[in-house]
Amino acid sequence: QVQLVESGGGLVQAGGSLRLSCAASGRTFGLYTMGWFRQAPGKERESVAGINWSGGSTFVADSVKGRFTISRDNAKNMVYLQMNSLKPEDTALYYCAAKRSALNRRTSAASEYDYWGQGTQVTVSS
Repeated sequence: QVQLVESGGGLVQAGGSLRLSCAASGRTFGLYTMGWFRQAPGKERESVAGINWSGGSTFVADSVKGRFTISRDNAKNMVYLQMNSLKPEDTALYYCAAKRSALNRRTSAASEYDYWGQGTQVTVSS
């Protein structure tokens, strides 16, 4: 198993940018599909992005396509979420997650992921 720790959240004005980081423990990070999810108060947890083992394939939700980019650095056991052109509706607790199964480039379900970080808060003001 792996342990995940997110960082990089904070308060930013609409139109601004943040980069979230997820640090993973262990020596088998390169075997995991990684994802980013978010959950706002009163709303269901939703998928934001996913990336396969090598980083060559990604999934991004329609709501963030063109604004958010997921990437990974297996040598550093890190996953990143670059968030540009942030909107108030992006405000949420953002989670990093990992699974051993393959990335689905069209859909993403939280139930498929086995390991989760503690979350990092992103707040976008208007």
